Amino acid sequence: MSTYDLEEQEQLAALKAWWKERGGGITLAAVLVASAIAAWNGWLWYQRSQAAQAAALYDTLQKAARANDLKGTRDTAGSILENYPGSVYAPLAALVSAKLQFQAGDLKTARAQLQWVVEHAKSDEIRSIAALRLSSVLLDDKEPDAALKVLEVKPHPGFEALFAAQRGDILVAQKKRGDARSAYKAALEKAEPGPLREGLRLKLEALGEG
Repeated sequence: MSTYDLEEQEQLAALKAWWKERGGGITLAAVLVASAIAAWNGWLWYQRSQAAQAAALYDTLQKAARANDLKGTRDTAGSILENYPGSVYAPLAALVSAKLQFQAGDLKTARAQLQWVVEHAKSDEIRSIAALRLSSVLLDDKEPDAALKVLEVKPHPGFEALFAAQRGDILVAQKKRGDARSAYKAALEKAEPGPLREGLRLKLEALGEG
């Protein structure tokens, strides 16, 4: 049977001593790393599961909306907001439901759902869309001051003209013609060529020179 030479025996003895001194710590570290990996994988699985469930509910909501099922749309949207508020589907569900409720004259529900999007959506673009729609609902609900306040948030790039145009519409409703004219002019400066610019020109012409 082969034997270790003196140098190999010394190296083995040193390794045994080192392991005796530090092996427990290494084992603990390995266990902690393995636990962290398992926890991370579990979290990823949970996230995928939550996203899949939210997606299924969102599909149900879209079917209800296409069928003009007000209660089904409202209830399904509420379920998504309650159970999956952090999913990408939550703000989209609220927007879909709010539009349907607004068209049906349920301004209270539309306001609540749009307000949720303004406060919780992670996307600046979606928040800007919700703010514009909420200000319109508030204006229809005879609350022009609240409608203007909603538009105080900084819009997503590309929405500046729409925000300014909306301010102009609200100011016209308040019979503040001078302020409305200024808002329309600001919108015109930022608007791209197209229907919005033409509409703004017509509104300015209707207001006349102040």
